[in-house]
Amino acid sequence: MEKRVVHFYSEGSRVEGDLFLPSDLQRGEKRPGIVLCHGFTGLRELVLPEYAKVFTDAGYVSLTFDYRGFGGSEGQKWRLIPLEQIDDIRNAITFLQAQDAVDPERIGVWGTSFGGGHAPYVAGVDARVKVAVGQVGFADGERFIHDVRSYGERVELHQRLAEDRRQRVLTNTGAKLDPVELSLRDPQSRAFLPQALKAFPQMRCELSWETAEKTLEYKPIEVVERIAPRALLLIGAEKDSICPIEGYQKLYERAKEPKKLITFPITHYEMYAGQWFEASSRAAVEWYNRFFK
Repeated sequence: MEKRVVHFYSEGSRVEGDLFLPSDLQRGEKRPGIVLCHGFTGLRELVLPEYAKVFTDAGYVSLTFDYRGFGGSEGQKWRLIPLEQIDDIRNAITFLQAQDAVDPERIGVWGTSFGGGHAPYVAGVDARVKVAVGQVGFADGERFIHDVRSYGERVELHQRLAEDRRQRVLTNTGAKLDPVELSLRDPQSRAFLPQALKAFPQMRCELSWETAEKTLEYKPIEVVERIAPRALLLIGAEKDSICPIEGYQKLYERAKEPKKLITFPITHYEMYAGQWFEASSRAAVEWYNRFFK
């Protein structure tokens, strides 16, 4: 496997990524390409390289990248707006299609966690995606934000959002918040994140309240039925407290064939290690093979 650091532009900002090429790639040969989409405030160094290696070893050209404002990419620092990340993914697809080793008619996407909502959304709005795989994601950004809050906390959240929107309009300034307080408040995240931040301290960031506002409005379930006749695989965790499995069940119900839902009896972060990493990556490869080979 060969790994190259690459750059492309997304809405005027220079984006940094890693391109993975199969070791048996022949001169002039064109392979299917897969764009990998990471999770909430994630960086391309976390989790994605392991999956990219599996896909590349299976014969695919794989691309990971940092969204605008994160990691090695330019853009307004820590600006996280779901539909802007969708634009980044679509621009990544354009970049991947332009590579000599890639067949532009055989493009797939794979996303996990927040990216597990992005993958089906992108496939729903961009017909260039022929095969989509989402993992431990969600169907509705409103649920992503609300499900970790009590009723009283939801009321307070919307009051804060209204005040922050007013300040942004009247003064061009807004408040910041910790991603953990926004949507990673559950015990699973609180156990996982300190280890991730220790390994990747550059992940530590502050978000704007606009992130919460735009995430509440972000609904992959509204476009998922537009994926067909292209293929969708969803891989969920039955004990997930961050992206409860009910979200993927609703996505699956709304989607049309060809589609498949696989669930494992685990929590959100267990998907990324050991037998569950092996099972989830193998399921994705089998899905890509079914429609690309």
